[in-house]
Amino acid sequence: MSDDQSDDEFDLGDGDAETSATVTCPHCGEDVEITLDPSGGDVQEYFEDCEVCCNPWSVTVHYDVEGKAEVDVSAIDE
Repeated sequence: MSDDQSDDEFDLGDGDAETSATVTCPHCGEDVEITLDPSGGDVQEYFEDCEVCCNPWSVTVHYDVEGKAEVDVSAIDE
Protein backbone atom coordinates (compact mmCIF):
# COMPACT_ATOMS: atom_id res chain seq x y z
CA MET A 1 0.00 0.00 0.00
CA SER A 2 1.41 3.40 -0.91
CA ASP A 3 2.02 6.06 1.74
CA ASP A 4 -0.76 8.28 0.37
CA GLN A 5 -3.44 5.56 0.59
CA SER A 6 -5.23 5.28 3.94
CA ASP A 7 -5.91 1.88 5.54
CA ASP A 8 -9.67 2.14 4.93
CA GLU A 9 -9.50 3.35 1.33
CA PHE A 10 -10.75 0.76 -1.15
CA ASP A 11 -8.22 -0.42 -3.71
CA LEU A 12 -10.33 0.06 -6.84
CA GLY A 13 -7.99 -2.03 -8.94
CA ASP A 14 -8.29 -5.30 -7.01
CA GLY A 15 -11.28 -6.60 -8.99
CA ASP A 16 -13.92 -6.38 -6.26
CA ALA A 17 -15.44 -3.03 -7.25
CA GLU A 18 -18.81 -2.88 -9.01
CA THR A 19 -18.50 -2.46 -12.77
CA SER A 20 -22.14 -1.88 -13.73
CA ALA A 21 -25.25 -0.20 -12.39
CA THR A 22 -28.87 0.15 -13.41
CA VAL A 23 -30.09 3.74 -13.42
CA THR A 24 -33.36 5.40 -14.37
CA CYS A 25 -33.17 8.00 -17.11
CA PRO A 26 -34.37 11.37 -15.76
CA HIS A 27 -35.74 12.23 -19.22
CA CYS A 28 -37.71 9.16 -20.38
CA GLY A 29 -37.98 7.13 -17.15
CA GLU A 30 -36.50 3.95 -18.66
CA ASP A 31 -34.12 1.76 -16.64
CA VAL A 32 -30.72 1.59 -18.33
CA GLU A 33 -27.68 -0.49 -17.38
CA ILE A 34 -24.45 1.48 -17.55
CA THR A 35 -20.85 0.31 -17.33
CA LEU A 36 -18.71 1.66 -14.49
CA ASP A 37 -14.92 1.98 -14.54
CA PRO A 38 -13.45 1.56 -11.04
CA SER A 39 -10.01 2.58 -12.32
CA GLY A 40 -11.35 6.14 -12.71
CA GLY A 41 -11.13 6.71 -8.95
CA ASP A 42 -13.45 6.54 -5.98
CA VAL A 43 -15.35 9.71 -7.02
CA GLN A 44 -16.18 10.25 -10.69
CA GLU A 45 -18.28 12.76 -12.61
CA TYR A 46 -18.93 12.52 -16.34
CA PHE A 47 -21.60 12.90 -19.03
CA GLU A 48 -23.39 10.09 -20.83
CA ASP A 49 -26.35 9.87 -23.22
CA CYS A 50 -29.37 7.67 -22.52
CA GLU A 51 -29.37 4.54 -24.71
CA VAL A 52 -33.15 4.82 -25.10
CA CYS A 53 -33.95 8.50 -25.72
CA CYS A 54 -30.41 9.83 -26.43
CA ASN A 55 -30.77 12.76 -24.01
CA PRO A 56 -27.69 13.66 -21.95
CA TRP A 57 -27.14 12.93 -18.24
CA SER A 58 -24.66 14.03 -15.66
CA VAL A 59 -23.40 10.86 -13.95
CA THR A 60 -21.81 10.87 -10.48
CA VAL A 61 -20.24 7.71 -9.07
CA HIS A 62 -18.98 7.29 -5.51
CA TYR A 63 -17.23 4.05 -4.50
CA ASP A 64 -17.18 3.11 -0.81
CA VAL A 65 -14.27 1.30 0.86
CA GLU A 66 -15.77 -2.10 -0.06
CA GLY A 67 -16.13 -1.25 -3.77
CA LYS A 68 -19.89 -0.69 -3.75
CA ALA A 69 -20.85 2.06 -6.17
CA GLU A 70 -23.47 4.71 -5.48
CA VAL A 71 -24.55 6.13 -8.83
CA ASP A 72 -26.64 9.24 -9.42
CA VAL A 73 -27.83 10.53 -12.79
CA SER A 74 -29.42 13.89 -13.39
CA ALA A 75 -30.82 15.56 -16.49
CA ILE A 76 -28.74 18.02 -18.46
CA ASP A 77 -31.01 20.61 -19.99
CA GLU A 78 -29.89 21.62 -23.45
